[in-house]
Amino acid sequence: MGIQIDIDSKDGSGAFTGYLSVPSAGTGPGLILLQEIFGVNATMREIADYYAEEGYVVLVPDLFWRQEANVELGYDPDSWQKAFGLFQGFDQDKGVEDIDAALSVLRSREECTGGVGVLGFCLGARMAYLTACRCDVDAAIGYYGMGMENHLDEADNIKGRLLLHFAENDEYCPASARNDIFAALESRENVELYLYPGVDHAFARPGSEHYHKPSALLAHERSVAVLRRAIGPHYNLSHLWDKHCEYEFDTRNVDDTMATMVAEPYVNHIPTLTGGVGYKDLYRFYKHHFVNSNPDDTKLIPISRTIGDTQIVDELLFCFTHDREIDWLVPGIEPTGKYVEVPFVAVVKFRGDKLYHEHIYWDQATVLVQLGVLDPKGLPVAGRETAAKLLDETLPSNELMPTWPSSAGKE
Repeated sequence: MGIQIDIDSKDGSGAFTGYLSVPSAGTGPGLILLQEIFGVNATMREIADYYAEEGYVVLVPDLFWRQEANVELGYDPDSWQKAFGLFQGFDQDKGVEDIDAALSVLRSREECTGGVGVLGFCLGARMAYLTACRCDVDAAIGYYGMGMENHLDEADNIKGRLLLHFAENDEYCPASARNDIFAALESRENVELYLYPGVDHAFARPGSEHYHKPSALLAHERSVAVLRRAIGPHYNLSHLWDKHCEYEFDTRNVDDTMATMVAEPYVNHIPTLTGGVGYKDLYRFYKHHFVNSNPDDTKLIPISRTIGDTQIVDELLFCFTHDREIDWLVPGIEPTGKYVEVPFVAVVKFRGDKLYHEHIYWDQATVLVQLGVLDPKGLPVAGRETAAKLLDETLPSNELMPTWPSSAGKE
């Protein structure tokens, strides 16, 4: 997606390169992405493209150029050895100057609108912290950085937002160092510090032996939330989700539905494991098993909506008459003609102004009870009552609990 550009050093000693990735809209707030010790390799370019999808104009400067230009290392033993050699010879003060030069270039480009942030991994996390202390940035984010505890005396200079992610088992930033960092920074209003239990250095890098997807996803959500609030861009996620649902259930147009999503989205209906991963499979699912397969009287009744910086959580009732086979919801069940109301929860993740994924949850037992294919007698399950109580909280509670009467009058 990106291109390579030249950046003139501020001390006049030469020029170095940077990888530039621009969002599909053509413009956006700026983000300097700072490398690990492996240089501006394929991993860093992929991360840059990823944040470009989030709406940022991303520039990844070559921080090792003063030792060796255009370093691109893998993660094999020989690459590790060379990477540590470059790290040991790295002049971090000159590195901050080079980052400042990259900031100037990024701000000067017509694609860059609004504020500018900086985000780094490993060595890049330390450099992101130092950049926040010494340069003009609206937000700085660091993943599993090391050595920051040696520069805590500079923290008073931080004017923007600072977010740092730490791995509990990180040997490069042990508990003693983290404790010093937390003691110095956690009380500051413009600082957020997060510790991810049970994970190690590089937990956010796919392919790493320490990659931990739940922690990586949570950290990314927190990172984008800080960027959104500090520099934007700001999207009307509620409107985007409503249009997506309109194309799914009202106009029933598969192409329009897919146009609201990223290039490679996915949908997971949790109880039935239905949906699709990637454009091809999801298009197939929508066209042949979802958009044109729902009953004509399908209705969504919204109950609540929580809107975050990167996702929406919808609580709703899904209502329909089972007049056809609905193989995404009740696969293999022949039409019963029964009317069903079932509470749904939809967790909808966005990447920039496009839907990235949907996780849809419901209680399959309440659906099967209402269709008459599951006998609730003797089972702790309910039918349409689950929907009724969602609308009227005064309806009876605890009727499925045999022990409920025994607590009457007890303190």
